[in-house]
Amino acid sequence: MMPDTRGLSAVRKWGQRAPWWLVLLLGVACAVLGAVIVLQPFTSLSVLRLFIVIVLAVSGVADLASACRSRSARWTVAVGVLWLVTALVAAVFPGLTLRVLALVVGLALVAGGMARLVGAVRGRGDERAAHVLGALASVVFGCLALAWPDVTLLVVAVVFGARTFVFGCARIVEAVRAAHEGGRRENEGVGGGRGWLHGWPRTAAMAASLVVALALLALSAALHRASPSPTAFYTRPASVPATAGALLRSEPFTRAVPASAQAWKILYTTTRDDGVPAVASGIVLVSRSAPAGPRPVIAWAHGTTGVASSCAPSLLQKPFEAGALPALDQIVANGWVLVATDYTGLGTAGPHPYLVGQGEARSVLDAVRAARHLATVHLSDQTAVWGHSQGGHAALWTGQLQPTYASDVPLAGVAALAPASDLTGLVSNLNTVPGGSIFASYIVTAYSQTYPDVSFNRLIRPEAQAQVRGHASRCLAEPEVFVSVVSSLLADKPIFATDPATGASGARLRENTPTGQIQAPLLIAQGENDALVLPAVQQGFVQQACKRGDTIDYRTFPGRDHVGVVAPDSALIPLLVTWTQDRFAGKPAPDTCS
Repeated sequence: MMPDTRGLSAVRKWGQRAPWWLVLLLGVACAVLGAVIVLQPFTSLSVLRLFIVIVLAVSGVADLASACRSRSARWTVAVGVLWLVTALVAAVFPGLTLRVLALVVGLALVAGGMARLVGAVRGRGDERAAHVLGALASVVFGCLALAWPDVTLLVVAVVFGARTFVFGCARIVEAVRAAHEGGRRENEGVGGGRGWLHGWPRTAAMAASLVVALALLALSAALHRASPSPTAFYTRPASVPATAGALLRSEPFTRAVPASAQAWKILYTTTRDDGVPAVASGIVLVSRSAPAGPRPVIAWAHGTTGVASSCAPSLLQKPFEAGALPALDQIVANGWVLVATDYTGLGTAGPHPYLVGQGEARSVLDAVRAARHLATVHLSDQTAVWGHSQGGHAALWTGQLQPTYASDVPLAGVAALAPASDLTGLVSNLNTVPGGSIFASYIVTAYSQTYPDVSFNRLIRPEAQAQVRGHASRCLAEPEVFVSVVSSLLADKPIFATDPATGASGARLRENTPTGQIQAPLLIAQGENDALVLPAVQQGFVQQACKRGDTIDYRTFPGRDHVGVVAPDSALIPLLVTWTQDRFAGKPAPDTCS
């Protein structure tokens, strides 16, 4: 149904009487607002929300003011009214969740674009081209806003910022022309004139908007396409042995494997934190020139890659770099067998036990058991556990759990590198770490999926829930994480509604802090510039472990941050290799506790 012609006539008469200075003021306001948003998009969610409301309202008024100057005036009115209604909704309901606001603004962009597209049919020459290009850009931008709800405000802000800047400049030109000509061509407008200045600048601007929209669309498609998906290999078989550590299937693995080594991907049985049977995947790697006979094992517990099933290192493009595995070449050179679990819930069906101690440790120990069933690899009983960050937490829990859960997998040593050893301390520190909300999202997602007494909705503010779910759906080592980084930069408030270190979540965090004694010798490495796992917190953990009677070689590394401590040029690497060689050789372990 076409808009009411009587209403349109009234708007047209008002527009014809609108003084040029009013159009100029609206144009300047739009141009300034648009420039501010485009030049400073990373301000805060609340400020961006306010800017969007203002821009929507000013754009709506400007559309109505210039409706009389367009051949497709009734559709310009319709779009102007749409912007005003959207601004009203966003202003009257400031508590709208990000997901709802994304829906409202995204649909408004799509609907506004479609209205302009229909209206372009009645336009002439330059006006029609500008409307078609602008309409298509609006539709594409609206679809992008709907596709990325946790960064919708950034997308919308930049989109509206650019659109509003161009729109404002067009209104300024229109007002200047009207003032210069004394109103003689008041009814022609920028898009309806005959000269180049009457139409082509706006057409070129709309063409540029469409190019940007299509480029972002291509980027969005590329980001989605780059994310891996679990294959049939990771699917749980119909019949699964009740015994943990059973090898279910294996196949050769070649991605990023050194030329001097060969590897296999494995699927095996394990158990979750609550003892429920589960399956997990992993990688087994060994030197091609390793001597015959049983070979010592490095059980690798990888660092944070994410909590979505697609974040398994065996699925990622760089499976060993993704979890920050150090000294891969040295592992191969020593003829050791690398057994690298993905943990449950990564690759296989979830949930993933992110910083859930027993679930991580069982995945590590059962991977070693399963690797023993590979016909092409001969493992000895000597096993050393290495782990970094989340994997350091897993390594500590593996050492703590091994005597009671897997006495058949004796440990020669446990190397925990920048381990998450104090979970309440870690969570309390995340608000001060750039991108800390990403790690917090992983913790909340894993704990709410693992423990029925930990409520996602009670822990996370309603406005942040879309952001947290977005973080949890992306892998830390894949290109899509850029979207999470952008979203975290926009956050002007913590994601938590309540302190996660209290209540049920706090109790679960303390429950999963490794406070039990570890019989195997320990190497704990800590970067002195680590902003994620604080050196003071690590020192406190080591002191308590010394009091429990653990044998600990505690080393700190000046100038090294959380990931830098395991970098190839870190002084830790030769120390780690030598320390492991000595453990396999049965030499007395150094103890810095005494």
